[in-house]
Amino acid sequence: MNGNSLLVDTNIVLYLLNGDLTIAELLNGRDIYISFISELELLGFQDLKEEGLSLIKEFLGSCIIVDLSEPIKRITIELKQGHKIKLPDAIIAATSLYMNLPLISADKVFEKISDLQFIKYEI
Repeated sequence: MNGNSLLVDTNIVLYLLNGDLTIAELLNGRDIYISFISELELLGFQDLKEEGLSLIKEFLGSCIIVDLSEPIKRITIELKQGHKIKLPDAIIAATSLYMNLPLISADKVFEKISDLQFIKYEI
């Protein structure tokens, strides 16, 4: 992967879709990757109105969605065994590690994974 690529956590997408200009500037011109976990979380919101759904689908269409693979499963298991981390977060972190992509998130749970290229977004 080149230095122009990022794996984006679900919370970052939500900030972007809610008009966070700092995130918009940070992501502008980059190759944006997201885990299938984030795709499911975004599309699975209850009470999602048609306008919001369209906005999410448009954003997802501009991203590279990374599905679950055997190497990502293996890394996820290692992360779950070594850290107190929820399964969706472990899958997202494993995706970042496998793809060798920096992960941007506001979720500080990722700080405890030493091998992760983690960019903590603070509001």
